[in-house]
Amino acid sequence: MTNIHPVAPELQVSQWLNTLRSITLADLRGRVVVLHAFQMLCPGCVSHGLPQAAAIHETFPAADVAVIGIHSVFEHHSAMTPVALEAFLYEYHIRFPVAVDRPSTTGNIPHTMEAFNMRGTPTLILLDRQGRIRLNHFGRMDDLRVGATIGQLVSEAAIDPNSNQYQEQPAAGRVGCDNEECAISDNMGQASA
Repeated sequence: MTNIHPVAPELQVSQWLNTLRSITLADLRGRVVVLHAFQMLCPGCVSHGLPQAAAIHETFPAADVAVIGIHSVFEHHSAMTPVALEAFLYEYHIRFPVAVDRPSTTGNIPHTMEAFNMRGTPTLILLDRQGRIRLNHFGRMDDLRVGATIGQLVSEAAIDPNSNQYQEQPAAGRVGCDNEECAISDNMGQASA
């Protein structure tokens, strides 16, 4: 039986920004991974894609969700250099790690963009905890739909990286809200804030 969700190919990166070390998708197994491919001169990326990726980065715990930007330049190469990108990330307060997609030596399509069959920018790719591609979406995607999809992937079983065994995520307790706060109760009926 063929797996309908292929395992993602590894990123092909010429340089990393906003991180002190290189990151591999294999390193991120056990977490949901959000890949956001963008170009700093792409209007849709600047107005919607990057703010959405930043919101995901700020909203979900890093232990559950990793956000990676991929600067995939397929046009205006001389204007979108790594030096210009570094200034852009600073000016736009982009805090998550950003990979510079390794440029093609034979054409315009960078290596990671080609490996993931991206059609352009912005592209949002979601990987489940096992590193499988669960969404590859070109263009704008509604924030609520993205959040719901990520939440669903977070709630799925995780692989324990030390044993390669699945671990079920704990089921959420009962939710109770009053006028000031919402709390999830533990299994003993005790509310925790």
